[in-house]
Amino acid sequence: MTLVVSVKNLSVCLSGQEILRDISFDLHTGDFACLVGPNGSGKTSLLRCLIRVYSHWRGEVVAFGKPISLFTQKELAQCLAYLPQADGIAPPYTVEDFVLMARYPFANPFLPPNQEDRRAAEDALRMTDLWSLRHRVMRTLSGGERQRADLAAALAQQAKVLLLDEPTTFLDMPHQEEVRSLLHRINREWGVTILAVMHDLNAAALAANRILGLRDGRLLFSGSPNEFMTPDVVKTLFGFSPQFVRHPQVPVQMIVPSPAGGA
Repeated sequence: MTLVVSVKNLSVCLSGQEILRDISFDLHTGDFACLVGPNGSGKTSLLRCLIRVYSHWRGEVVAFGKPISLFTQKELAQCLAYLPQADGIAPPYTVEDFVLMARYPFANPFLPPNQEDRRAAEDALRMTDLWSLRHRVMRTLSGGERQRADLAAALAQQAKVLLLDEPTTFLDMPHQEEVRSLLHRINREWGVTILAVMHDLNAAALAANRILGLRDGRLLFSGSPNEFMTPDVVKTLFGFSPQFVRHPQVPVQMIVPSPAGGA
């Protein structure tokens, strides 16, 4: 597998506080990695470093063999697509226009979208099953449709790495399953490498081939879902000892919620 992103000894300080400490990991072509950890552990900050929202850090971040400090912002956007947490704000554009705007890394700002831009947008809309809704205004979409439109915009960038910050936030269970299934297809059929922040540990274990565990700004775990889903690892990261059961269809352990008030 080809190395696409390499992070070495990454540390970040904001307002005098170190929020990431000596982080190192690699992503390879076709990886689906999930970033997990308690609230405030640095997951979102790590994604923001990879796209240079935070630029004052120590260490090294390399994408496709080149330090990200040497990319222009447009060049970086051609390699790494970032989907932030849903904010609930729907722009006043049609779905198609919204997705076409994601072509900015390739577009001439003084010219309308060209044939290649429109083809990339159509491919993304078809992959996310939104082609029939392309003329709808974004604010008329359901939560699940809006999340798929956001994913379509990220796909239209045609980046080989997709960075996702809680892609199923605010969605009910059927729509969460819909988005996770879509991400699986994007990873398998389009060969896109994915790094996704997830709070649902069971969903992360089912989706990913690799789990990265953060706590207090430190990377304390990197390994397979089966290596992650153990009492010791979960307690180290989250401070509690859950019960586990084996998933009935795949060889992965699942966390079982404890009854209210204990048992």
